[in-house]
Amino acid sequence: MTCGGATDPGYGHACFAYDDPAALHARAVEQVTLGLAAGEQVWLVGPEEPDVVATRLGSVPGFDTALRRGDVRLLAVGQAYRHDAVVDPARQVQAYVRATAESLAAGHTGLRVLAEATDMVRTAGQRDAFARYEHRMDHWMRHHPMAATCAYDRRVLGDAAISELACLHPEGNGDVPFRLHAGSGDAVVAIRGELDASDDRLFAAALERADPQPAAGRLVVDACHLRFIDHRGLFHLRDLARRHGAVVVLRTRRPALARLVALLDLAELRVVVVR
Repeated sequence: MTCGGATDPGYGHACFAYDDPAALHARAVEQVTLGLAAGEQVWLVGPEEPDVVATRLGSVPGFDTALRRGDVRLLAVGQAYRHDAVVDPARQVQAYVRATAESLAAGHTGLRVLAEATDMVRTAGQRDAFARYEHRMDHWMRHHPMAATCAYDRRVLGDAAISELACLHPEGNGDVPFRLHAGSGDAVVAIRGELDASDDRLFAAALERADPQPAAGRLVVDACHLRFIDHRGLFHLRDLARRHGAVVVLRTRRPALARLVALLDLAELRVVVVR
């Protein structure tokens, strides 16, 4: 057994929290530049009128030509998501699956999306559904030629709301103590960072929203990049195992974790120490 990395080649799923529109514009320039250089189709999704966005990005080399050819698409939030509604996780994933297939059919190497999704996560109900969608999408993107940056306005949402979403991305600038994202190989999820009392509720919510499913009675968790986990975090993993009638296999580089699990007598957890 080996430990997986944080990301795979071609796998990019990032959360971008911003409080200055200039930072979002710089990210858009970056994504357009990277996408066009890689032969991808680039979608810029947001609340502004396409003409406004096009004028702002007109100085990016090759942008105007790419826009005319369809290599870049400017979409309103309602064109890519159900605007002012609660997203349906399964349907939204399928929408991007189709969009990626269409990009490939048109001769692009994949799809790259920068989505300013603040309007989709303003309420607690919207965030709950969108977080579930984010994790499903994360699993699909790990194995397919799509990359996405999900942008959220900190001035509107606040840090606590953004953390609910940022912790379900493998990358990003959100200041979150842990990240729970798609695993590689037989690992259904990977967890990085630190889990202690300060983020107990956030981890419980993230785990419930991700809802990893067992295979052959096992839920393999890549914890090789998890620097610390306290008893509360282990109890949440035990509860996950009980809900599914499975064993949670924690893959780690830290032998001390096995001793802690034994001390707590957590029969539903099995620790595998790898190098």
